[in-house]
Amino acid sequence: MGKRIGAAEFKAHFLRLISEIERTGEPVTITKRGRPIVEVKAIEPEPKPVRKLFFGCMPGWVDPELQPEDSVYDGPWNAELDSDEDDSGADVR
Repeated sequence: MGKRIGAAEFKAHFLRLISEIERTGEPVTITKRGRPIVEVKAIEPEPKPVRKLFFGCMPGWVDPELQPEDSVYDGPWNAELDSDEDDSGADVR
């Protein structure tokens, strides 16, 4: 259930109590005349976003999961084309 503390005591020891809540993660219930009024608890840290890596002068960002052996382009390279074909693979004659 967590710790219960009166509003006046919470006000007097606010900084120490919030540090304790952050450290332990245990919520504290603030009471007024014995009735629970508010619960103070630590906020879960947000997960850090996936950081994309930037390589030299390449335009855009690169996926860090991409492996060097993964193929990005499956079409024929210029060296694989005949000399009478242009880059699109169409016959130039």
